[in-house]
Amino acid sequence: MAIKVDGRIVKFGVADESAAAKAKAADAPQGGAAQIRETRPTADVIQMHEQLERPEQLAGSTYKIKTPLSEHALYVTINDIVLNPGTEHELRRPFEIFINSKNMEHFQWIVALTRIISAVFRKGGDVAFLVEELHSVFDPGGGYLKRGGRHVPSLVAEIGTVIEEHLIKIGLMKRDGPDERQQRHIDEIRRELGCEGDEFPADAALCAQCSTKAAVMLDGCMTCLNCGDSKCG
Repeated sequence: MAIKVDGRIVKFGVADESAAAKAKAADAPQGGAAQIRETRPTADVIQMHEQLERPEQLAGSTYKIKTPLSEHALYVTINDIVLNPGTEHELRRPFEIFINSKNMEHFQWIVALTRIISAVFRKGGDVAFLVEELHSVFDPGGGYLKRGGRHVPSLVAEIGTVIEEHLIKIGLMKRDGPDERQQRHIDEIRRELGCEGDEFPADAALCAQCSTKAAVMLDGCMTCLNCGDSKCG
């Protein structure tokens, strides 16, 4: 870019960046009480995302599913990844799921299901919706009853229950059910009826809320001894 010089040149010099920096520092205000504040970089908080590489080792839990539909049990393994370990932002999130069984009848759809669920885990965000989606799958054969009288609509729904238990275990979900006062009252009634462990009265009806044969007549009202649901509120 051309610069027009109107006056007479009487002095010149070579521009020096270091000299300009020194001049700028000299112009800065000085003071004995001035303090130099050190700026420390803060560590980035890592969130779950699909580009996150799998570590060499993951911590996990294995759950056993035994149904009356097959003589062979299913073993569901969910591995978790720990993000930001040792910091206030430490998080434990599910990373992958595996389902194994000697029964090869459901091999194809089980492999497909595990890959899809694992992909959702690695995507990040709220993965609790998986539980509701799996619970809504019904077997055309009507499902089956578990020990204690709990009705399971399908094998897929029971896999959803396993995922729910795991998410509750690592703190991503809260367990639904009666509060502490209600639970004490339910336990007292069960003791009076002679119920032990996860057993309920043989003549109990199926609870529409938790799908467990645990609803009995109490004070003229059907009340569930498993979840506390009552027709009388």
